Amino acid sequence: MSRAAIPGLPSRYPIGEQLPALYADDDFAQRFTAGLDTVLAPVFSTLDNLPAYLDPRVTPVDFLQWLASWVGAPDDPQWPVELRREAVVRAVELHRWRGTKRGLAEALRLALGVHAEVSGDGGAAWSNTAGSDLPPEPAAELLIRVLPDRGSGTGRLDVDRVHEIVRAMCPVHVAFRVEALPGPPTEEGN
Repeated sequence: MSRAAIPGLPSRYPIGEQLPALYADDDFAQRFTAGLDTVLAPVFSTLDNLPAYLDPRVTPVDFLQWLASWVGAPDDPQWPVELRREAVVRAVELHRWRGTKRGLAEALRLALGVHAEVSGDGGAAWSNTAGSDLPPEPAAELLIRVLPDRGSGTGRLDVDRVHEIVRAMCPVHVAFRVEALPGPPTEEGN
């Protein structure tokens, strides 16, 4: 989409009306400035609507990728537009939780509409007591159990996509294992 040539878009600030009185009746000056008004009308329209361009909930779709790059949000063209918008809106929140269990679960929910349970700590251990013996060696692997949300409508889960997202969200030194579980229990099954 181009905002450069919108047919028939009137200028809210016609230049001809702002010229000194000497040029008000000059046909050439009025026609010349009318041509400039045609060129400048989309610029004025964009500037008048700038807050809408910077709000990911209402920005034009072609502008969404640019906004996503500003905040470091994932922008997958295969995602539906509403999901892409939500990713930009929630980018700061997701960055705040990046590298944590919560952040990983939220990223999987946002990108794939799945419920994820993350267990393990990736090999981190500490002690609250100074000078004490080192704690036992922790398991150095995360276990991510993933199942489709009840409202997602699909029972299929793209495990390769889950691996891709987990690999992007986990620190490099952390090993992980993904278990794809069947969908959530249905009302009839309970």
